Amino acid sequence: MKMRELIKKPATGILLAILIGFVAGAVVLAVAGFNPLEAYGALFRGVFSKPKYIAQVIIKSTPIILTGISFVVAFKSGLFNIGGEGQYIMGALTAVIVGGKLELPPGLHFVVVIIMAMIMSGLLGAFVGVLKTRFGVHEVISCVMLNWIMLYLSNFLITTEWLKKPGTEASIEANTSAWSVVLNSWKTSDAGMEQLANSNSPMAEVLLKTDFNYGILVAVLIAVGVYFLYKNTTKGYELRAVGINQHASQLAGISVNKNVILSMAISAAIAGLAGALTITGVMPHRVTQLATHEGYGFAGISVALIGGCSPIGSIFSGLFYSMLTYGSASIQSEVGAASEIMDIVIGVIIYMIAISSLFIMLANRKKTAGCAAGKRKAEKHG
Repeated sequence: MKMRELIKKPATGILLAILIGFVAGAVVLAVAGFNPLEAYGALFRGVFSKPKYIAQVIIKSTPIILTGISFVVAFKSGLFNIGGEGQYIMGALTAVIVGGKLELPPGLHFVVVIIMAMIMSGLLGAFVGVLKTRFGVHEVISCVMLNWIMLYLSNFLITTEWLKKPGTEASIEANTSAWSVVLNSWKTSDAGMEQLANSNSPMAEVLLKTDFNYGILVAVLIAVGVYFLYKNTTKGYELRAVGINQHASQLAGISVNKNVILSMAISAAIAGLAGALTITGVMPHRVTQLATHEGYGFAGISVALIGGCSPIGSIFSGLFYSMLTYGSASIQSEVGAASEIMDIVIGVIIYMIAISSLFIMLANRKKTAGCAAGKRKAEKHG
């Protein structure tokens, strides 16, 4: 394969952007007086040296993979869903209420929790779609407002006797029957704790020292489902067509308004699922009062862009993003460099992906220049 053809591939642009991001981080580290190789070595040791570290990266990647897919779904329909934060909070809040107030059998309780969280968050997204299609309110404006509304609504509900855990600034916990922690019932039993305590296997370390849960499997299934929706269904074609050209879609008999509302509903439901899986899968299985957003929705935008706005790509970019953010603590503890170095790396990567068309333009220019030179050479020898 010729070099210019390779450069034109989207994956090449992403890989080049990642490489440039690491180079930029190395320059900043060097200017600050740190050894870049030593710092990056600490980063990778902090991620891959122990099974529990790898497990933690996977756990932390689950919500941002889902918020990344959430952004992709809206983006495919020409929408910019910046409301992942509010939709995430709605999902988490619903999960606490349904998980903490209902008494259901294990397994069934978890399913009910995530379904209700997706429904409530989906309604929030549909509301944004209605505001856009009926009243012309841009989704960015309504999403930003709803982010803050949901944050303050969550903080308010936590203060009520109905939801607040006495003596804390947090809500009640979701019942264990709603948890998605791997082998939770067994590993907390006497037999399970005894067997794990006497085992030196990597799995024992993961089960004992992390909240490893089934959330990552759900995230992968959602990614595959969204990919199938867009590639193999009529409805997926309609959603993509609306994103490409609304006027042409309307002329083809596709209801633009209905698909805009549906796209926002699906997008928000997936973001709400991220919040629900955090409550069911990670300690302390509750929501707390917050001064500002936790950043899962905004991180999802970065994950989606790094993943090439692809649901499958969001799996790998989410793991990559989680690796950088989790491993950055090792840079600070081992080398002494600020963990914000990884924020610089991520920012440069996103910026380079945003201008990745520059690589294609340069490749095309090289091709055009090569053709012109070949023509001149032929005329000279003609």
